[in-house]
Amino acid sequence: MKRSEINAHLREATGLLNEGNFNLPPWAFWTPDDWAAAGPEADEIRRRALGWDLTDFGSGDFDRLGLVLFTLRNGPADADRDDMTKDYCEKIMVIKPEQVTPIHFHWQKMEDIINRSGGRLVIELWNARREDESRDEKSDVTVSIDGIRRTVPAGGKVVLAPGESICLMPYMYHTFYAEAGRGAVLAGEVSRVNDDEHDNRFFEPLPRFPEIDEDEPPLHLLCNEYPSA
Repeated sequence: MKRSEINAHLREATGLLNEGNFNLPPWAFWTPDDWAAAGPEADEIRRRALGWDLTDFGSGDFDRLGLVLFTLRNGPADADRDDMTKDYCEKIMVIKPEQVTPIHFHWQKMEDIINRSGGRLVIELWNARREDESRDEKSDVTVSIDGIRRTVPAGGKVVLAPGESICLMPYMYHTFYAEAGRGAVLAGEVSRVNDDEHDNRFFEPLPRFPEIDEDEPPLHLLCNEYPSA
């Protein structure tokens, strides 16, 4: 992706978050110079990959296959723990109509996906077979929708209106997108610790982070770009 494209998508996402009255912490808007001056007091942000995260999953077509999100809090995936260590994660995602996050599951992470505001969020679901991680095209999928159990067929859709949420368990293949014709969705995620390096199993192998063509300076650094203190 070109840096100019990333900058434009971050500006658009910030506008949609503002429209939805979802406020980010002040460091969300730090410049690269701000990060260069930041000391070890900001190491939790660096180590836990907090902040802006934008990817087209290697598609070259962000509006069709992509996602922009902001990780607000996260703990470590390893034993690097102390009395202030978090054992949970929270994100906010900006999802455009028909913009798909590809089919995947997590080996460890259980997560709630919440439609915070905007249009309607569509989630398609399958069970994964534990023995070979293939997609089970026959077995029903049972999920919790705001505490109410619901069962859908393999590949079935759950549509969440603003205020509704779904709990996704490990080994549950899922893909999601905002429904066409109803506008973008601000979707929250509350989960166990997030580990993008070791806990994403895409149905079709895809790169998690984009290669960037630096055609202009960054507006904000992404979560995998912070300089050391």
